[in-house]
Amino acid sequence: MRTQREKAIAFKELHERDSAFIIPNPYDIGTARLLSHLGFEALPTTSAGYAFSLGKRDYTLTRQQVLDHATQIVAATDLPVSADLEGGFGDDPEIVKDTMRLAAATGLAGGSIEDATGRREDPIYEHDLAVERVRAAAEAVSTLPFPFMLTARCENYLVGGADLKNTIERLQAYQEAGANVLYAPGLRSKEEIASVVSSVDRPVNVLMGLQGVQLTLGDLSPLGVKRVSVGSGLSRAALGAFMRAAREMLDKGGFSFAEDAISYRDISEMLES
Repeated sequence: MRTQREKAIAFKELHERDSAFIIPNPYDIGTARLLSHLGFEALPTTSAGYAFSLGKRDYTLTRQQVLDHATQIVAATDLPVSADLEGGFGDDPEIVKDTMRLAAATGLAGGSIEDATGRREDPIYEHDLAVERVRAAAEAVSTLPFPFMLTARCENYLVGGADLKNTIERLQAYQEAGANVLYAPGLRSKEEIASVVSSVDRPVNVLMGLQGVQLTLGDLSPLGVKRVSVGSGLSRAALGAFMRAAREMLDKGGFSFAEDAISYRDISEMLES
């Protein structure tokens, strides 16, 4: 197994390539091992996908649950792992700083902090506080003996409204606060993505696996995108197949879903090592 430092350096180098790479999100130990077996080069956790696997809604898990999950995914694979650390599990920048320290101690090569509050009445942190929270996260990992890829997320397009100008302004501020990677989940068009990429000078992560969005890695890489993740997409795809199979049994008494299922032998062989 590679050391944390070796994985962190490898993860950083992925972001320095000329072309984009896909970082698919497993939601448990088994899916982490399967994605590793297939040949992906790094993995991120997904807060929503993991919560769904526990029968819970997103943003209902405790910090300790999320850190324990990150520890499990790190131990399940020799790939670099970046964690979805939601909003850092507290409003105060000092709490965010503590969360990042604890996250780095799990063996991670990176982690993300977002500017969504989780509150309907004020869904996005006020600009200055949001920047201070990113700065606190950056300070927490700046003294580590290896590069830790801190991703700063602007959640406007998911919860605060599709405001491209404000999104870019926030990402630029997060860049100055010390973020290594910038991320605005919910961008849906080439034009929006290109505008973000051209407005910053840090690697940009783009979320794909969105319904109605048909962009491919071949579309995104020429725009200057460095990293593509899918968030809860794989989890929801699996749950979609599960629900279709369950409804077929309940409504029709049928079992044709088995024709699309991976074979027992194939899955066993992939998990053998």
